[in-house]
Amino acid sequence: MSRRNRPQKREILSDPKYDSKIISKFINNLMNDGKKGIAENIIYNALDIVKEKTNGDSLELFQKALDNVAPVLEIKSKRIGGATYQVPIEVRHNRRYALAMRWIIQYANARKGNSMAEKIASEMIDASKNEGNSIKKKNDVHRMAEANKAFAQFG
Repeated sequence: MSRRNRPQKREILSDPKYDSKIISKFINNLMNDGKKGIAENIIYNALDIVKEKTNGDSLELFQKALDNVAPVLEIKSKRIGGATYQVPIEVRHNRRYALAMRWIIQYANARKGNSMAEKIASEMIDASKNEGNSIKKKNDVHRMAEANKAFAQFG
């Protein structure tokens, strides 16, 4: 580990359409090869599709989907005395949302559908209803942490 100071966190600007930092982070997670305009179009189209399908506020549904997918516990491998234990630890707030965004994008990408906007929209709708692959991933992580609760004293 470096003994020097850690670099300062950069301030992420809000996105221009919804004035939301969470959507801006989601756009940055989705972005490939620095093509931010394409990522913005995908997210905005996905939020429009969500608004059409649910007849509600797409931002509230997006926030609900992130809250449902965000894990509370995860496991971390620790080596103690020649043995490796999987120790459950509580997830920090920033990492919680980063994992949720990553899982939604990952499982939306794996879906079959016409466009990425439709895939993300359907994954968000499923996540807001506590369904879908991203919720399954969260439950698997929680189940692993619960199974290894006996090693919590090593954390």
